[in-house]
Amino acid sequence: MPLDLYYCITSPFSRSVLLTSRDLGVELNLKEVDIWQGEQFKAEYLALNPEHTVPTLVDGDLVLWESRAICTYLVTKFAGDDSALYPRDAVTRARIDSLLYFDIATFFPRFRAFMHSQLGGKRDSTYDEKKEKFHESLSWLEKFLSRGPFAAATDRITVADLVLVPSVTSVIEAGFVPDKHTRIYEWVKRCQEGMVGYEEANGQGAQLIGKRLRGMISSPPQASGKQAQ
Repeated sequence: MPLDLYYCITSPFSRSVLLTSRDLGVELNLKEVDIWQGEQFKAEYLALNPEHTVPTLVDGDLVLWESRAICTYLVTKFAGDDSALYPRDAVTRARIDSLLYFDIATFFPRFRAFMHSQLGGKRDSTYDEKKEKFHESLSWLEKFLSRGPFAAATDRITVADLVLVPSVTSVIEAGFVPDKHTRIYEWVKRCQEGMVGYEEANGQGAQLIGKRLRGMISSPPQASGKQAQ
């Protein structure tokens, strides 16, 4: 039976799971959660995922709500013992894992902090510091991408790309990646061309969140709950 995926298309973390499932050819029973309307706080969803985040995967008795863990779980379960998406080779897997941690602990948190420092068009006292830290993370990513065609210094797409590209394209669509980061833009183009079902699984959602983020900067901020991970 298909696995259930509770997701929101504007969430880059949901889109990483969608991209992974497309690459694997794994059918998912999609259940949309409108985080902008607070559906993640409904009792039935909290009973499933007390952290009220998206995405959440349900596979029989297993319930997962860490998107990177979901992606590696899907590859491990459906792609065999040594998938090119998440190889057993220790060096390649270490590079992939380091980029998954970079996304969750550095890149996206720094972008989120930078966004929050300018909501409603008003730059707070932390704006300059948050901007510098965010641009530092962009420069690091640019350097990572000098190692090979894809993020983990590989010649083909891995889980690292499937996880990073939704975050990065969301930021690009919001207008926050300068043109000077040519390796980032070239890498995104390779991902667009090489990822299965890219536009439906990621492109459209990235455009939607980019538009929403631009609106959050130009208009008064609105309260919202914890939405993704």
